Amino acid sequence: MTTIKSVLIGPRITEKAAIASEGGAYVFNVAIDATKNEIKKEIKRIYKVDPVKVNTVNTKGKKTFIRGKHGSKKDTRKAYVYLKDGDKINVI
Repeated sequence: MTTIKSVLIGPRITEKAAIASEGGAYVFNVAIDATKNEIKKEIKRIYKVDPVKVNTVNTKGKKTFIRGKHGSKKDTRKAYVYLKDGDKINVI
């Protein structure tokens, strides 16, 4: 039995991501348990471009204190997807 899981959550639209996209790197929010090969396959299937390499970064959720209660934000994972010169992804 195979399970369907969403690998790509969506593009990460920040100032730093916009600067990276000018150099051929695109930033996406991905599932915590997504592997680099799964990310490559999803980018190829959805955007019809072949990624050269994928780097992933795990970020730990920040601790919060709101209205007298302690909590924390979710852990996240982002993927930097590098494309060949001339390839583009229209994320907006």
